[in-house]
Amino acid sequence: MGLAVAVLNQLLIRSGREEQALMTTLAGLIAVLFMLLDQIRSLFEKIQTVLGL
Repeated sequence: MGLAVAVLNQLLIRSGREEQALMTTLAGLIAVLFMLLDQIRSLFEKIQTVLGL
């Protein structure tokens, strides 16, 4: 996902669409953060299971 965002960002910048490149980068960052939050939630659920909480 990160590679696709980086490539799209560069294509947009080179075509003079800096604002759209920035929005693409921000959208990619938000998507990655949501994926990371999901992984952290999963980790805490596993810790709770192991500790019997």
